[in-house]
Amino acid sequence: MIKVEIINRSKNDLPQYETLQSAGVDLRADIMEDITLQPLERMLIGTGLHIALPQGFEAQIRPRSGMAYKHGLTVLNSPGTIDADYRGEIKILMVNISNVAYTVKPAERIAQMVIAQHKQAEWKKVEVLNETVRGAGGFGSTGKS
Repeated sequence: MIKVEIINRSKNDLPQYETLQSAGVDLRADIMEDITLQPLERMLIGTGLHIALPQGFEAQIRPRSGMAYKHGLTVLNSPGTIDADYRGEIKILMVNISNVAYTVKPAERIAQMVIAQHKQAEWKKVEVLNETVRGAGGFGSTGKS
């Protein structure tokens, strides 16, 4: 388990893992009053949280599956990445892809955050890449559904 420093400027509790094996924590809306998202409208919603991740880690912001399935709400730029050197407020870029308005309530769970380890690449410029069976085949090229 890694230690992550966090400042909570919201009225909500700190994020927590809901089950022993949860990969992510729910993030809550830090808003003073209801916000209604019309169909196809997008909005940046603050959480009041600021974090300091250790080098080599990122925070991934993802939609909550229940909101997507039940209400057509999702997170754009998903998964969004919060880099280890970012110290600003975590904000969620939500969009309503349903055909009905949805009202976000104060303290409502609006996204989830997963902390993941990563490595940076060292780039090696070459003129030719090694051959593979797939080659340059892109979207749908494997013929599998």
